[in-house]
Amino acid sequence: MNALSPIDPIQFTRQLCEIESVTYHEGAVGDFLADFLAQRGWAVEKTPVEQPKENAGGGPRWNVYASAAGETPDLVFSTHMDIVPPYIPFSEDAEFMYGRGVSDAKGIIAAQVAAAEALRAEGFRIGLLFVSGEERDSAGAKAANLSPKGSRFLINGEPTDNRLALASKGALRAAFKATGKMAHSAYPELGESAVHKLVEALARVLALPLPVLEDVGPSTINIGQIQGGYAPNVIADKAEAQVLVRTVTNSAPVRAQLQEAAAGLAEVEFTLDTPFVRLRAVEGLPTMIAKFSTDIPSSPTGRTAAAGSGLHPRGPYAL
Repeated sequence: MNALSPIDPIQFTRQLCEIESVTYHEGAVGDFLADFLAQRGWAVEKTPVEQPKENAGGGPRWNVYASAAGETPDLVFSTHMDIVPPYIPFSEDAEFMYGRGVSDAKGIIAAQVAAAEALRAEGFRIGLLFVSGEERDSAGAKAANLSPKGSRFLINGEPTDNRLALASKGALRAAFKATGKMAHSAYPELGESAVHKLVEALARVLALPLPVLEDVGPSTINIGQIQGGYAPNVIADKAEAQVLVRTVTNSAPVRAQLQEAAAGLAEVEFTLDTPFVRLRAVEGLPTMIAKFSTDIPSSPTGRTAAAGSGLHPRGPYAL
């Protein structure tokens, strides 16, 4: 790729996916994107995104924003640079590409950059915003809101099978923390197991009748992590679990359900609440319901937003 040749999205996807960028470690891919876009004639800004306290040693990371110098774009293409763990190296065969980011969302970055350059060549006012931290807490989108560049429309790129999303589920993350009293397991009457309390609370959680929305589907729940105890022969004095609910309503009723399930057994701390959102689409284009959450509730949009694969760059002009 040079500054004069058209972008090859396949080759560009390959280059991006060969750079590991698990959440909190987006610095290298951000540097690559910023340099690449600058060489293509875009005016590029890198905005630092803070690391959370628990990952203070994770190194610098950024958002990358690109546009024509001194211009407020009508349309901004946006998606995220981070990937979920664990990192899976890039590979390909005659039909498919594989590895973390091919679908979510480095392949989308490649499609958006190619589309942006094609539209820019036709005289449209286009911007690009690639953020850090979407897979965890939308830290990059929140940072972008501190210095919004403005736009009429924003397309948020997510893997939607080349369809525009009519809605996107929310994400409610909760930490369940149980405490007890340590003792030797031969004498359980001397202790109080935090693990046993946590397991009981989580059994209640899994049995909850979570809200369902007719045209969207059910809320879903995942107990993603459990930690606690010291050894099989020691009664645990502490235990913790990380729970994520994909919401289809306001989070308030689900919060209440989780707290009721934990009552008398564990404390509940809510660490993330990304709301369920409905989105507008373009008449005549295929649609879907996104079962995942996105940066859209935190995105710096000027007026409205659409969620899609990034392969329909013209569609949202009609919003």
